[in-house]
Amino acid sequence: MNAEIQPHVLVVDDDTRLRDLLRQYLSTNGYRVTTARHAEEARERMASLTFDLVVLDVNMPGEDGISLTRSLRTTGGHGQVPILLLTARGEAEDRIAGLEAGADDYLPKPFEPRELLLRAAAVLRRTQRPPDADPVLRFGEHEFDMGRGSLSRDGAPVKLTTAETELLKLFAANARAVLSRGAIAQAGSAVAERSVDVHIARLRRKLEPDPRNPRYLKTVWGEGYVLWPD
Repeated sequence: MNAEIQPHVLVVDDDTRLRDLLRQYLSTNGYRVTTARHAEEARERMASLTFDLVVLDVNMPGEDGISLTRSLRTTGGHGQVPILLLTARGEAEDRIAGLEAGADDYLPKPFEPRELLLRAAAVLRRTQRPPDADPVLRFGEHEFDMGRGSLSRDGAPVKLTTAETELLKLFAANARAVLSRGAIAQAGSAVAERSVDVHIARLRRKLEPDPRNPRYLKTVWGEGYVLWPD
């Protein structure tokens, strides 16, 4: 697994099969992927994670994709995130309404996965953030600037060692993904495999209200560790 920060995509679709296929396909083609089943869950993801692109289905039960697009464009925090809508083929009114609501592009269903990659790459090129706009991961009272490697709690800086900074960068770049001890050591995190547990324990003392009962940096028994934002 690579510690390099890759474009982070939020896939929002109520179709479990398509959602899982998109996650797998995008993940194997250079993207970090988080998924949501509906608009409410998408908002929960966006409250704690920063995304480079949202791939959003129009026809979802409850709040649909066009309504969510309009809401994101008119409320604070996520107004600039690029949005690629997935629309039913032949539904021209959906595509027009989506673009009017503020979507950056649309892709009619069914589609070839390769076309999704091309559309996503094109949207990212057009909407790329400035180089100094570093992604920020928020969890609880903490904010971690992934570019600068700086952690703060309620706005006050939290001092990290070099190893702790690299370890937190790795977890932040792979939020909600389980990392084995071997993967952590091989990712250039400045942590040897035999000392991973020690560094995790030290990092937890700086992240967790109760390090003995971790809320964010969790153990997945038999597999490794996972950073799980709110």
